Amino acid sequence: MSLQLTDQPSPQAIKISSADFVGNIFIITLDGFRWQEVFTGADSALINNEKYTPDTATMKLLYWSHDSEGRRKKLLPFLWNVIGAKGQLYGNRNYDNKVNTSNPWSISYAGYNEIFTGNGDITISCNSKNTNPNINVLEYLNNKEQFKGKVAAFTSWDVFPYIFNEESSGILLNSGYENMYEDEQGSGQKLLNKVQDEAVYEKTDTRHDELTFLTAVEYIKRYQPKVIYLGLGETDEAAHHARYDLYLEKAAEADGMIAKLWHWAQTTSGYKDNTTFIITTDHGRGKKTSKWSDHGIFIKGSSQAWLAVIGPNIIPLGEVKKDQQIYQKQLAQTIAALVGEKFVSDEPVASAVSLK
Repeated sequence: MSLQLTDQPSPQAIKISSADFVGNIFIITLDGFRWQEVFTGADSALINNEKYTPDTATMKLLYWSHDSEGRRKKLLPFLWNVIGAKGQLYGNRNYDNKVNTSNPWSISYAGYNEIFTGNGDITISCNSKNTNPNINVLEYLNNKEQFKGKVAAFTSWDVFPYIFNEESSGILLNSGYENMYEDEQGSGQKLLNKVQDEAVYEKTDTRHDELTFLTAVEYIKRYQPKVIYLGLGETDEAAHHARYDLYLEKAAEADGMIAKLWHWAQTTSGYKDNTTFIITTDHGRGKKTSKWSDHGIFIKGSSQAWLAVIGPNIIPLGEVKKDQQIYQKQLAQTIAALVGEKFVSDEPVASAVSLK
């Protein structure tokens, strides 16, 4: 099976047989993480600038190399050593391989709506906690008999209950510094709740990604869901504070978390050779050195994204270098297709992966 993404909706775009799709899918996002770091590693103009990287010497020892392939492997070893060998990566604009948001705003709420609803709704233009009227693919799958009660989302950003319309969607959702019920997850979750309540003193609207990850892992191991979304947010937080050093650190930490999750899946019955990972971002950031920490409709580069996929039926193409255009709105149907479903909504849904 190869991935061929097409932009125009077509009833013939998805061709799958029972042997093509898998039983489980993990969707993972790194909020506001640029394609530049994914494909070329640390940016020399930023890692050498003490305004953005106060301890340039240490950061360069950790993440610097004189060639882009060396830099990206230092920063994201799982992405390049594992997905680069066994999966597919899209979005290196140096080869005119492009991934973009189709919504014009290039902000988080709009980006996540696009990824999960298959539609770049232009009316979603801010990050306010307004309930999303659009049906998302997680809700759609949860309403299918084979996925009922087997869909869950764990996010660092506390706006996701509104993005996913928690009240009506019916999916299990844990966001921000929200505790999980201890009787649901046992002693491990009890300790995590205690850390969240007592050890984190400066709480923002974005929980520490490690707490989000550990909460998700506790749930996954205990209940073994089929569809999981893990929304990590600290890359964006660090960038908005103009701390390139922390931005790199959070990206490296996220890569390590994904590696651990993949290793668990590949060593656990029911998940081994039966699980696909889709990894992406909700938006890009500014291209210029002076604008890298910002994003939005007036910041050039903000719509530029990337995509990584790995799974038992994904042909190991590695870094895809052909000239093509992919949009984030295609991912909702891709998610559904990979578990053998077709996502249907009240609004138009972009076509997904052509599985051949």
